[in-house]
Amino acid sequence: MTDNRARLQGITLAGQSGFWDLEQEAGRITALRPAATGGGGYVMPLLADVHTHLDKTMTAPRMPHRAQSLFDAIEMMGQDAARWTDEDLRSRATQGLVKAYHHGTALMRSHVDWSYADAPRSWHVLRELAQDWRGRVDLQLSSLTALDDLAQIGADIAPILRRDGGILGAFVYRNDDLAAHIKTVFDLAESHDLHLDFHVDEGLDVEARGIDAIIDETARRGMAGRVLCGHGCALSVRDPAKVETLLGRAAEAGIGLTVLPGANSYLQDAGPGRTPRLRGLAPLQEAAAAGVPVMLGSDNVRDGFFPYGDYDLIDVLRMGVLMGHLPPEDWLDAIGARPAAWMGHDLNLRSGGPADFIHFDATDLNDVISRPSAVRRVWRDGAVLPPFQGDR
Repeated sequence: MTDNRARLQGITLAGQSGFWDLEQEAGRITALRPAATGGGGYVMPLLADVHTHLDKTMTAPRMPHRAQSLFDAIEMMGQDAARWTDEDLRSRATQGLVKAYHHGTALMRSHVDWSYADAPRSWHVLRELAQDWRGRVDLQLSSLTALDDLAQIGADIAPILRRDGGILGAFVYRNDDLAAHIKTVFDLAESHDLHLDFHVDEGLDVEARGIDAIIDETARRGMAGRVLCGHGCALSVRDPAKVETLLGRAAEAGIGLTVLPGANSYLQDAGPGRTPRLRGLAPLQEAAAAGVPVMLGSDNVRDGFFPYGDYDLIDVLRMGVLMGHLPPEDWLDAIGARPAAWMGHDLNLRSGGPADFIHFDATDLNDVISRPSAVRRVWRDGAVLPPFQGDR
């Protein structure tokens, strides 16, 4: 559909009360004004997916069995990674980007497994894709290295990240010499002017204290707004009073938290022939109440960690709402404005801004969450994207 001039009348606009008329011309919003009547559908800004794994995506059919734990999934994916080629990586990651684009995602951060001093094959392929997709899905890349390994090879990784505009990432869980290794990561970030993104405490061990060390180091160095922590599953089983204090310290330090309802609920407390009792969902309501910027992400999509998903952040929000008992309108920013700002962008709708938004045949966000079949139209540059035909 191409329409140099178009008007959506009587829409409900995310984050606003009442009804609105939206006018656009030549790819820009020319007017946003109150309307007398509704019935025109629900409009929200484009979305930002701050935690994904494009290098692993679409490998689920190749997995030998259903992962029984996080570390079982890590082992299976490591075996599969030994067979990756440039063509395989490019094809699978492109599938992910196409899906995200057609679902309304404009920004994405992908973690890339990095186990040796040299940049992995997947880093080079995803860098090329980031260039190819600029303006459609702006893609940030973050390295992902086991904390103990990063202490050994981080000095080789950090300059590459600095050159390529990447984020420095580490996997942290029950490590020896935790404080010293975390200090090394922050030393690298400071000396190369890098932001940090941790996979931390992704398990149900009440003794997991990785996030504590990260909060301490962030506060000590004054790195507010530069440190993001993903997962935090162990917070769900730690003493609530101590967690409340910890979250207050995280807010003061300026740390962000990404909660991943898909893969975490799938892997935590998993076991054959039994229903999981503990789902590993970090205390996102309590974190938000403490002042921590909380975000939601797709995480793993159709791989050994999580064989489901479609790079659809509305579906991720739906999972978060149901699992976390969240009021939907209060949490739309967790997949939009908040991660966008964390990644250095602004997706908010305004007169004079780009005509990029999502329009649902729905009355409000609760209706969107309740009806997965509600018709979705993604507008980019003042035109509706053609219907998505599936993998291509």
